[in-house]
Amino acid sequence: MAEATIALGPLGQIALTVADLAAATEFYRERLGLPFLFAAPNLAFFDCGGVRLMLATPERGEAVAQGATLYFTVGDIHAAHRALAQRGVPFVDAPHLIADMGSYELWMAFFHDPDAHLLGIMAELPKE
Repeated sequence: MAEATIALGPLGQIALTVADLAAATEFYRERLGLPFLFAAPNLAFFDCGGVRLMLATPERGEAVAQGATLYFTVGDIHAAHRALAQRGVPFVDAPHLIADMGSYELWMAFFHDPDAHLLGIMAELPKE
């Protein structure tokens, strides 16, 4: 019997645990401007460019998990940084060059959500 080849498809959903669902929902919807999809008990869902982001309160006995970093792509990292900072997004650094990739430069800036999850904005800027 031949072994079936399994290929993973694109990422469909990311889950983050949060301590205060209302505060996290406000942050992702109002400050980051992510489209809100729907809510269920102890859950809130957002659209991240076709990938669903699920915010959930921890199950009984679990803690708010830390570890994953989400990177949101933006066209103009400096304008995005200014706009998000004006909405109260707490950046830990300014946009900065990460790497020269030959035909473009990779730039990033990082911030935290209300549960201290590390998030970033990133842009691939064409070299002039």
